[in-house]
Amino acid sequence: MVLQAGEGFLITSPTGRVLVATAVPVERDAVAGALASPAVEVPLPGVTLHRTGALDLLAAGVGPALAAASTAAALTAAALQGAPYDLVVCAGVAGGFAPEAPVGSLVVADDIVAADLGAQTPDGFLPVTELGFGTVSHRPPQSLVRDLAAATGAPTGTVLTVSTVTGSAARAAELRARHPGALAEAMEGFGVAEAAAAHGTPVVEVRAVSNPVGPRDRAAWRIGDALAALTEGFGKLAPVLESWKPA
Repeated sequence: MVLQAGEGFLITSPTGRVLVATAVPVERDAVAGALASPAVEVPLPGVTLHRTGALDLLAAGVGPALAAASTAAALTAAALQGAPYDLVVCAGVAGGFAPEAPVGSLVVADDIVAADLGAQTPDGFLPVTELGFGTVSHRPPQSLVRDLAAATGAPTGTVLTVSTVTGSAARAAELRARHPGALAEAMEGFGVAEAAAAHGTPVVEVRAVSNPVGPRDRAAWRIGDALAALTEGFGKLAPVLESWKPA
């Protein structure tokens, strides 16, 4: 199928299509560094894709709202062009919960959870579902999670989406108490998953750990190590993602 990718510019769309949404361009470029094909820019209303082989890479923005909006724009454009995506991947760096997810490691989400979507009450935090609204969890396909973990040796567990990054030991302990299976926290996964769910598209989240979740200490961040782990990981993940099909 030939798609219009900008004024006077045509590009051929691959058949097994995967959208990879990161927060910022440096994460997108770390994923691209693992892929053999050079990236071609594909301008769309509101967003620009970097297409390389079967993967379309999108720097979707920081935080769940912007990430959801950008991902939805890309998914809608693909659907209108008659070439919907088979899979959405949220990827990037994250804070990791020690000791299960040390700095420089890769984690694969088996549950993508909105950790602070709800209400604070005198008796503690209530997720929005207990208030009678919406959802706070999206579960990736189990077979895909299993295959991605096998390809990389990464642990699987819950990846939390937060609007405010954790900056204290008390907050980290609170999150772990509410989500004992949490491996990492980031800011986009649930937004990306909401957009994917609206289109009926499977979603998974893969994160490389740049810092421990807890007291905010920029001197302890290892962004470069996490980006390198993301590139190395996607070198192993890309063939799995490109070949995976929904059951």
